[in-house]
Amino acid sequence: MVTREENESLTRVGKGTPGGEFLRRYWHPVVAAAELTEEIPIKAVQLLDEKLVVYRDTTGAYGLVAEQCPHRRASLAYGRVDDEGIRCPYHGWKFDAEGNCLETPAEPNGSTLKDSICQPAYPLERLGGLLFAYLGPLPAPALPHWDVLAWECGQRWVQRHSVLNCNWLQAMENSVDPSHLYWLHGQTAHLAPAVDHYEEAHDFTTFDHGIMKRRTSEGEEGARVDQHPLLFPTILRHVFKSRDTGKMMHNLQYRVPMDDTHTQIFMVLFAPDEVTRTPPDSDTPFEYVDMRDEDGAYRLDFVLAQDVMAWETQGPVADRSQEQLGAEDRGIHIFRKLVAEQIETVAEGGAPLGVNADGADDEVIELEVINQRIGLTRPRTEIVVEV
Repeated sequence: MVTREENESLTRVGKGTPGGEFLRRYWHPVVAAAELTEEIPIKAVQLLDEKLVVYRDTTGAYGLVAEQCPHRRASLAYGRVDDEGIRCPYHGWKFDAEGNCLETPAEPNGSTLKDSICQPAYPLERLGGLLFAYLGPLPAPALPHWDVLAWECGQRWVQRHSVLNCNWLQAMENSVDPSHLYWLHGQTAHLAPAVDHYEEAHDFTTFDHGIMKRRTSEGEEGARVDQHPLLFPTILRHVFKSRDTGKMMHNLQYRVPMDDTHTQIFMVLFAPDEVTRTPPDSDTPFEYVDMRDEDGAYRLDFVLAQDVMAWETQGPVADRSQEQLGAEDRGIHIFRKLVAEQIETVAEGGAPLGVNADGADDEVIELEVINQRIGLTRPRTEIVVEV
């Protein structure tokens, strides 16, 4: 059982909290690069309980700074950009991507006030159609080049889903809770055509980047394996076959903690093929996906919205001290234990699981994903699919 004190440690994301300091050791996506255009170059975002503004200046460079101007606290989200940075709409104070104050226009000639002003600013990197931010202590670690972000032989696109009204941990625990697939998604997921009753075996293995989940289920054609990882701490790496196109869809699902009770989900999808080439730094199509219909009800004919229903109805922050866990919840226990251990590692001054502290590695990280139900029978492949 998780005590209320332990639950607080696991779930709180603000600066100075144990969980918040742990999460600040990782890169997190804040926006799809395609959301920032010449017409709309500024967007307000929230990450780890910090209100921020991400922008694209007139040279095409990006910046991420605290939302409120240090002068009179007006929002920079309504400012404007030039070739040097972002300017406050209220009195024209201007800041560059490092947080340096470049101009304080109303001050008298010769004023050195700007030299004493520093706006909080954070590193940004662009990869696979997303802009990633790092809010932790410098120097920043390397941004992981996951396969779906870095592959080139195929088509890539990015989705941002409607904001999840609950804590990030509820979404991530779902990734090591394989028994829910049959019951929650059985009529709509890829499982439905192959399995007509619940009969599964589950294995969980920790590795350098998180937890590898392996499901073995029985069907008409015998046992089949579904293997994919939870990438620490906020990512699910998955694969499925599109019912519309029949194409194999590799994807990364980022569950980004906005604050204690809201989570932003980004999904990067990649459909391998032998014709299309999509470099990881190329322009990437973007779409917004709402998990609710026009009346505000969950879209329960949609797999991802089924998950959202299950996560949100646990409450804004699930009270884990009231749970009654069983044998099939072993993956959740492993994940919580691992998070708690990494929180302690950070508190003791160490680097948590999966963090490359030297900040210099851009090697593509290939992940051993298998899904025999849909024809992906071998790991570490972009193109070769057996049907």
